[in-house]
Amino acid sequence: MEVVRINDLFFSYNGDFTIEGVTISVGKGEVVSLLGPNGSGKTTLIKCINALLVPKHGKVIVAGRDVMNYSRTDLAKMIGYVPQSHEPSFPFTVSDVVLMGRVAHLDIFQQPSRSDYAKADAAIKTVGLERLRDKPYTQISGGERQLALIARALAQEPLVLILDEPTAHLDFKNQIQTLQIIRKLSRDRDIAVILSLHDPNHALLFTDKTALMNGGRVVAFDEPGKVINRDNIARIYGIDVDVVSHRGHALIMPSIASNACLR
Repeated sequence: MEVVRINDLFFSYNGDFTIEGVTISVGKGEVVSLLGPNGSGKTTLIKCINALLVPKHGKVIVAGRDVMNYSRTDLAKMIGYVPQSHEPSFPFTVSDVVLMGRVAHLDIFQQPSRSDYAKADAAIKTVGLERLRDKPYTQISGGERQLALIARALAQEPLVLILDEPTAHLDFKNQIQTLQIIRKLSRDRDIAVILSLHDPNHALLFTDKTALMNGGRVVAFDEPGKVINRDNIARIYGIDVDVVSHRGHALIMPSIASNACLR
């Protein structure tokens, strides 16, 4: 079942096109990665999907409705957004940060109910942060902070989860743990997930489809194994790679020729 449909999307900053003719779709329980070099338009596309930017042309449809026709409150019930980084101005506890995900479901001046607290606690448990529930958000690691933001988004009970470079600034272990949790959430809760990535291997291992972006365009959109190949990587990143198979998974490695050029 299709949850997100992006139709012929154009967006420009001061007349310079950043997103040109993007068309992709995301189904329920599906993880779609946006992959491409810096400046390829991944973050701009994410902001258009979340109605933080207004496209010049085209539409983003979520649950059958143009995102520009949602109120911010109603859109927050549809889309959970995890930014690339978040620096809090106050040392809220992890529990309080996650509880903020329930704001979209509350009327103005309404206090969170017992049900809201329960849903926040369930989200904390889902990402494995129970032991840090009462810890100040400012005093936990980068990986734990990222999981807390994912829990906050889950507390919104969204149909769509959008993550802007969720593995940025994380060590190897936390990168893998975060991506495993995201993939499991999409399956267990039938959430449509869109996330931007830098590492082609992460897309190959953890996503169902990949939109390969360059110069504001989607140059290929399909299953990761069909999109991430030697020709496309050379064309987009300007580097020679080898595609190897390990335990049934395709992986990308810089070729010997490329390594020689880097010495």
